[in-house]
Amino acid sequence: MTPTASPQRTTVDALLLPIRFIYGLYAAAAFLLLALLSLPLLAFIPTLAGRRRLIRWSARLSLTLMGMPVRVRWPVPLPDPCIVVANHCSYLDGVVLAAALPPRFDFVIKREMAAVPLAGFLLRRISVQFVTRGNQSGGSRDALRVIRSAARGSSLAFFPEGTFLHEPGLLRFHTGAFAAAERAGAPIAPLAILGTRHCLAPGSILPRPGLISVTGLGILVPEPNHPDGAAALRDAARAAILAATGEIDAAGVKA
Repeated sequence: MTPTASPQRTTVDALLLPIRFIYGLYAAAAFLLLALLSLPLLAFIPTLAGRRRLIRWSARLSLTLMGMPVRVRWPVPLPDPCIVVANHCSYLDGVVLAAALPPRFDFVIKREMAAVPLAGFLLRRISVQFVTRGNQSGGSRDALRVIRSAARGSSLAFFPEGTFLHEPGLLRFHTGAFAAAERAGAPIAPLAILGTRHCLAPGSILPRPGLISVTGLGILVPEPNHPDGAAALRDAARAAILAATGEIDAAGVKA
């Protein structure tokens, strides 16, 4: 039986709705203003490193102005190069990783984002790696390109779930990031992102202020000659993230 909200809770939510709406307008204005100010600079900054530093600074500042400060904790330093994998539960997650990670990281994201106005331009200027989903030939080409990038010593950042659901839960991990790590001999650095689901829940257009944390969960090193090294890395990274986030294990849920 589905629980129903109490009358008192319903009344409080109704009273808070105008405040949340006003805050939402402020947060959207702060984010869009910084994005629009960054776009001309992205067009003219000549170096990729400079453009990525700008995005990192803009992401940090926009989240702070929106009342969503990001606390980053690395128990051990991130190797250079390495492949970062993180849980995904909100549209804020990409902004949070941009704010948290050093600017040397290439982000690996779904190709559909390339067609989003302004966002596509921004993502190309910071040299993200787009990957195709649901198309076997295109996906294979993209996977091979990502593997070659890792083999050349690039540091990569993935959301291995590929998407998120409205309900809490950690989905199954795709193996792309871990296959790239195995082929390149690159370490995997799993990260736990907490707080973004509260600040911008899936399916909601009204954000909430709150603390966001990004925590490193150690380093996983590929085992040479392991019969299924990519799967072993995937399972170890997912277990670490599942324990750190406290999410429901939704590996069997179809996204």
